Amino acid sequence: METHLLLTLTLLSLFITSSSSSSSSSDGPETFIVHVSESEKPALYATHHDWYSSTLQSLPPSPHPARILYTYSAAAHGFAARLTAAQAADLRRRPGVAAVLPDRLNRLHTTRTPQFLGLADSFGLWPNSHYADDVVVGVLDTGIWPELRSFSDAGLSPAPDNWKGICEASGDFPATACNRKIIGARAFYKGYEAARGSPIDEKRESKSPRDTEGHGTHTASTAGGAAVKDAGFFRYATGEARGMASKARIAAYKICWKPGCFDSDILAAFDQAVADGVDVISLSVGASYASEYDRDSIAIGAFGAAQRGVAVSCSAGNSGPDPYSAVNVAPWIITVGASTLDRDFPADVVLGDGRVMGGVSLYSGDPKDDPDFLPLVYAADCGSRYCYSGFLDPKKVAGKIVVCDRGGNARVAKGSAVKLAGGAAMIMANTADNGEELLADSHLIPATMVGQNAGDKIRGYAKSDPSPTAKIRFRGTVIGPSPSAPRVAAFSSRGPNRVTAELLKPDVIAPGVNILAGWTGSSSPTDLDIDPRRVEFNIISGTSMSCPHVSGLAALLRGAHPKWSPAAIKSALMTTAYNLDNNGKNITDLATGDQSSPFVHGSGHVDPNRALDPGLVYDIHVSDYVEFLCASGYNSDRISVFTRGSANVDCSSSKLATPGDLNYPSFSVVFGSNGGKVSYKRVVTNVGSAVDAVYEAKVSGPPNVEISVSPRKLEFSTKNQSLEYVITFTSLGSGLVGSSGSFGSIEWSDGSHLVRSPIAFRWVHSSVSTF
Repeated sequence: METHLLLTLTLLSLFITSSSSSSSSSDGPETFIVHVSESEKPALYATHHDWYSSTLQSLPPSPHPARILYTYSAAAHGFAARLTAAQAADLRRRPGVAAVLPDRLNRLHTTRTPQFLGLADSFGLWPNSHYADDVVVGVLDTGIWPELRSFSDAGLSPAPDNWKGICEASGDFPATACNRKIIGARAFYKGYEAARGSPIDEKRESKSPRDTEGHGTHTASTAGGAAVKDAGFFRYATGEARGMASKARIAAYKICWKPGCFDSDILAAFDQAVADGVDVISLSVGASYASEYDRDSIAIGAFGAAQRGVAVSCSAGNSGPDPYSAVNVAPWIITVGASTLDRDFPADVVLGDGRVMGGVSLYSGDPKDDPDFLPLVYAADCGSRYCYSGFLDPKKVAGKIVVCDRGGNARVAKGSAVKLAGGAAMIMANTADNGEELLADSHLIPATMVGQNAGDKIRGYAKSDPSPTAKIRFRGTVIGPSPSAPRVAAFSSRGPNRVTAELLKPDVIAPGVNILAGWTGSSSPTDLDIDPRRVEFNIISGTSMSCPHVSGLAALLRGAHPKWSPAAIKSALMTTAYNLDNNGKNITDLATGDQSSPFVHGSGHVDPNRALDPGLVYDIHVSDYVEFLCASGYNSDRISVFTRGSANVDCSSSKLATPGDLNYPSFSVVFGSNGGKVSYKRVVTNVGSAVDAVYEAKVSGPPNVEISVSPRKLEFSTKNQSLEYVITFTSLGSGLVGSSGSFGSIEWSDGSHLVRSPIAFRWVHSSVSTF
């Protein structure tokens, strides 16, 4: 994933520079998203589009006429238009206009996974959900490559009766590209074309739902790909590949293009997906940082989806291990971080002095051709420590194994640079920024990645030994308890939540490292121009890969419990998540090598079969989210962006005193620097099979916090009955001010179910803002 992300960022930088220079020379038009009150339309207009068109005609004149790109009516209400800054300012003053937001560019953030998650054909979530047959997953991404075996519709019935979507046919995407598996496909590009100032160059990009990048095909097949035998990536990860919800239907909404993904296009896809009738939306896209919810088009679109009963799963981002880096943090979104599997692709470094350092690789060459001991050099002594193309001295690297530091440029680009300079092989060594996180890549030359500790030893050996040598030993695919799994990826974005301190994010972690899934036939596995290879499956990493795992699990839960709300589905995934690895030890954070925390992994790692029968759920209604916004300091005008102005919101009657009072399945407690007391009420609903279940509470926390629960016993007499409890946290003194935090949990158990919620504690100065 890092390869494609860095490429996207490079293009994004060039794109923004070009756009900025052109707009600074004149008061040219830009794209704005205008949110309006649904009820304000004058009766003289037959449609909202007529109203919007008339409104634009009344704006101050400009050499560039204002024009509408999209109208929104299902997940949001309003339109996207090309406007000058003066016209946008004029619109903001008009009655019925809730907000006028500039368009924003967002970035794109398997054979073993089902077994690792405990999914089986004979018991649990798969058979109980009928593999999510008739559940529709909307994938908002780079499109789809429909010819893959992963999208076979063998054994599937016709599309659900309530499906309203279409297959948007074009030259390279005929109507026959859709079937009973891919039941919908559309492309959204008006925001992109408006920003670039010209139509899409169809020699470089496909102006259709066809995926020429690979990302969307990978995420779609992860969420809902059919079972495919004899899958694999060259000689790696061979076996049966299957999406989480292998009988779910897929609707592909192409929103991302070479520079990235524009808000106006994303919101249009949300709007269409909800109108089409999807049950789950999967979005592995996000901004560089989390922003206020009414300024965040993904949060706005996801709120509209929640209003229609659609569960939305989003990636947390790949900006870890920095604190406050998680994005897509609205409470109505399932925010997913990335973790490892118990599958590895070892490629060890053997030094000339006999030491062996563990690494990983997906080098596809014949192992018989692996280089024997060759001279070893450190790239920093050859012109470029990060191995930038064109900066390595061929005289110093020719025929040698080159040690390149990770960072600066794409991982696979380093191997390409070494190859172009005449190097024989590469060792990519982590620095402190990446710790012991190992991501396997399909390099064009023999290459491996090693962690920081091994990297420091290899660098030291290369610089100190008068004639250093090394070789790489490739060992294929290994499954087992060593190294332990899951572990949290260093790149996985994490909390604390920079928008709402009292809301713990991310929510859960799921497999996102070295994930095998379907790939486009248009691009190589490395996306390098010099790479001629084409594959049916590719192995990449990112929270982009963990998100569709959870999207697929949400589809399975919707299939098993069709009456559950999106919040109930999220609650089931969160309260049944686990925090121990396959060796019985606390989950590790690869960024530090130490124990992970709820700021890093949220409630823990998803456990699908336990989520099928969680015992209790913390349900949340859309009206509760409105009260959450009130408690977060939003006034009626700001909230109307979400409610579409259908009714004036009176925040004075809100039942939530603080954002932390939302009936969320986790807790984030914020004390002042001198301590204090915080109490929250929660309501749990009995969804277990026992109508007379009795649950007792057990709490744990740091020594400087006293936790009390009232009542400590919840006695249910009927199924779907709801009971409330109050939990109080008292700081027994000052704590550590900062982002590191202290942690605890509350567990409710009836002897057969364990309903666990993590608790994060922080002490902050009252004047400190997270922005």
